[in-house]
Amino acid sequence: MAKTVLIIDDSKAIRDMVTFTLEPHGYRCVGAGDGSEGLTRLRAENPALVITDLNMPVMNGIEFIRHARQDAAGAGIPIVMLTTETKPEMKAEGKSAGATGWINKPFDADMLLSVAKKLAG
Repeated sequence: MAKTVLIIDDSKAIRDMVTFTLEPHGYRCVGAGDGSEGLTRLRAENPALVITDLNMPVMNGIEFIRHARQDAAGAGIPIVMLTTETKPEMKAEGKSAGATGWINKPFDADMLLSVAKKLAG
């Protein structure tokens, strides 16, 4: 059975690139356009891994992580930030919220696949 990866990003192009990277390796990818939609998908899809952007409308990635970590559906699921943000204080805020890891955009496909294999199996 394919492991599900939830990709939360307001850019459909980024969601598509992550999907294009992971699906050929057996992952099932589902997308959401913001953190609020991401919470709904988190509860419905039971993903093995969540990859989320930081800067999004409605609910940003850090807010999503905080809500996900307070929700039974988000307990124990690895959540990786995938963002252009590189400031150490933002990474610290993400970690404090409960992020498992941080990948900068543009991402390296091999590194993203390696992270997915390590965290989701």
